[in-house]
Amino acid sequence: MSLLPWKRRTAAPAAEAPGHAPPWGWAWAGALLGLLLVLVLTAPARWLTQAVMQASGGRVQLNDPADSLWNGSAKLVLTGGAGSQDVTALPGRVHWRLRPGWSGVRVALTADCCTATRPIELAISPRWGGASVTVADSQSQWPAAVLTGLGTPWNTVQPQGELSLATRGLALETVAGRLTVLGAADITLRQVSSRLSTLQPLGSYQLQVNGGDAVSLQLSTLEGALRLSGSGQWVGSRLRFNGEATAAPGMEAQLANLLNIIGRRQGERAIISIG
Repeated sequence: MSLLPWKRRTAAPAAEAPGHAPPWGWAWAGALLGLLLVLVLTAPARWLTQAVMQASGGRVQLNDPADSLWNGSAKLVLTGGAGSQDVTALPGRVHWRLRPGWSGVRVALTADCCTATRPIELAISPRWGGASVTVADSQSQWPAAVLTGLGTPWNTVQPQGELSLATRGLALETVAGRLTVLGAADITLRQVSSRLSTLQPLGSYQLQVNGGDAVSLQLSTLEGALRLSGSGQWVGSRLRFNGEATAAPGMEAQLANLLNIIGRRQGERAIISIG
């Protein structure tokens, strides 16, 4: 009797469990995730400059961007918007540091010319149909000439002097295109002069901004030959302001031409009306 040759049995390959990706699938997923992380961490600064330009309608521009989206710098330029010829650049550069978190992004801003003591800190959080921006209480000094880039009436006045900005509990929120402002800001202009008058300086002034359903503005004179006062409201995107300008006693002749330009004359007063 012949014997059949003995055959070694080999185990059949185990079937892959349904729903499990093969090892090479996980490798590709990891590689793509790593590539995405590298792209985000090394994102160029120009990504932020493009976002700022679109959000401001071209009124705020960050030119000559350098470094990255997360730690970068640029030259700040203010303009009057589309079609405007008014352009003003802030001296030096503006630097930013972005730190993402679960609730949004924290931003620290410093300017070579204007934030000597501490950076301006912002917290930006997304909202359904909009976003909110909370500004930490801060004080900073800016050249008043930078306002010229915003267009009318600053491009006519072309102010020179020092602008101080102080914020208290300031927060801005946009929902479906509607802007809500909370908190307050004090804008102080000291030793202001203008190309419209040979009298320099004209004076020092303060504009108080208080948030609420309708943002209120209060203008007052701290000192000087030109006296300015008035109040107004910012409702939605529209500003309504009523005020007046007068000359200090004995300065009427020197300020007559400037008062004619500032507003509609009523005797010794120039009536200022916006909106």
